[in-house]
Amino acid sequence: MNNHFIDPFLKILPGIDLHGETGDTAVFIIKDFINMNLKLKKDKIYFIHGRNGHVLKDTLHNILKKDKRVEEFYVYGQNDGITIVKLKNSASNK
Repeated sequence: MNNHFIDPFLKILPGIDLHGETGDTAVFIIKDFINMNLKLKKDKIYFIHGRNGHVLKDTLHNILKKDKRVEEFYVYGQNDGITIVKLKNSASNK
């Protein structure tokens, strides 16, 4: 029996699961995923980093803090193993 609830909000956003990655490999995956979604003109994406260990979450958040293409990000209130990212689009770049 599958007890996992799929949030309809997340179903409409592009997302990627970082489970099983090291902090070093996650860096490339994170940056590539942001690049791809900017090219596709997506304004929100999400990353699944999990709740344990915080290596992936810390790596992700450190990258997002420094990336000028990221408008904001936050840990998803319904699941603290997910971070939602709002990307800057051409209309919001100043």
